[in-house]
Amino acid sequence: MTAHETQATSPRSRKAGDTRGTLIRAAERLFAVKGVDGASLNEIKRAAGQRNAMALQYHFGDRAGLLRAVLDKHLPAVDARREVLLQQYEDSGDSDSDSDSDRGSGGDADLRSLAAALVLPAAAKLADPDGGREFLQIVAELLNRPEPLVEVVVTEESSIYPWRRLLEPLLTSESTAVFHTRFTAMRFCHAELAARAAARPREDDRLFTSRLVDLVTALLAAPVSEQTARLLRERNRTSTARAGRTSAARTRP
Repeated sequence: MTAHETQATSPRSRKAGDTRGTLIRAAERLFAVKGVDGASLNEIKRAAGQRNAMALQYHFGDRAGLLRAVLDKHLPAVDARREVLLQQYEDSGDSDSDSDSDRGSGGDADLRSLAAALVLPAAAKLADPDGGREFLQIVAELLNRPEPLVEVVVTEESSIYPWRRLLEPLLTSESTAVFHTRFTAMRFCHAELAARAAARPREDDRLFTSRLVDLVTALLAAPVSEQTARLLRERNRTSTARAGRTSAARTRP
């Protein structure tokens, strides 16, 4: 590109970048306060000081595109931090118990390391003045909906997938396949971070974050009680009997 072309295009590019950034920051604030579906696109344009009615559509297309841009602003840093922690965990040799006989036999130190890999990268956003606290509130809303929008938060390249893989040998099959404990840990973690993010900023979040890692560790390690196991067996028997009756009814002449 020539110097003349750079001078001709740079001001326009800078203006477009400024407009896009301003819209993202306005969306962060309003999505965090009113919810992703509660904030209107007109409100976001007004908050961004945009008089051009088509500015938002031009840069993002629609609400989903704007939400994607908000998440993409923050998720790479979270994923990068988590990947470092997961690599440290693997390098330490704590991830060697992969056989079926080792399932559910993970020690507290292993679980706490992986609980920290979930919590700490996201918790770092509490100290991010450029929309980090709003990001945490948005993610918590998406994950804790009655119908969670997991695919919006956990993209194909997400560090959550290797986190899940490393955690699986440390949990029982019931914990992963029936009770979805890993996802429950994600929802709890982000709900707590969102509550912290919505409150007034603290000078130091280290105690809060360390205790959150404790709680997520305990959640992952929670055993299946005898009462829960009995209810699960009863449900399985009922489901099997119902399936048998349905199959018999279909084969009748």
